[in-house]
Amino acid sequence: MKEIDWTKFVRKIHIKSSIDKVYKCWATQHKLERWFLKKAEFKSADNLPRASKEFIQTGDTYSWQWYNWLGVENGKIIEANGRDKIVFAFADNEVEVLLTREKGMTLVCLTQSKIKTDEPSKMNNFVGCSNGWTFWMTNLKAYLEYKILLHNKSDDQTLNPNDGFEYINV
Repeated sequence: MKEIDWTKFVRKIHIKSSIDKVYKCWATQHKLERWFLKKAEFKSADNLPRASKEFIQTGDTYSWQWYNWLGVENGKIIEANGRDKIVFAFADNEVEVLLTREKGMTLVCLTQSKIKTDEPSKMNNFVGCSNGWTFWMTNLKAYLEYKILLHNKSDDQTLNPNDGFEYINV
């Protein structure tokens, strides 16, 4: 039986859309707030706010808020090439989104790495984030291919991150 590498995971999905359109969905506040986030704010390395339709750039910082969850994720854009690759700090880890053409579609390959191997990190960052990214990438596909969203945008279902899952040592 193969040993699990708890330090990283990869999620892939084919989307019937151009690389340009998919990149824009990952690289602008305007599009991130359509399929993924309640609020996405980016600031340049000079601490100036980015316009909502302006591409993020290497060195930017971000503050993200989700629907239905009170938590805020703050991080930094490690790399953004303006075409097909974005790397950002996320949940004390690193996420790379790489876009390529394959079979007439855009292949979105997301890798979350630098995950710690303690039990809470395995549960929250490996299991939790891999499940989360699977959903959000499916939501991106639904948005781009069918113009529908799969997530609930209602504020009456908001969860407090302190009321969430806890790792229980058994």
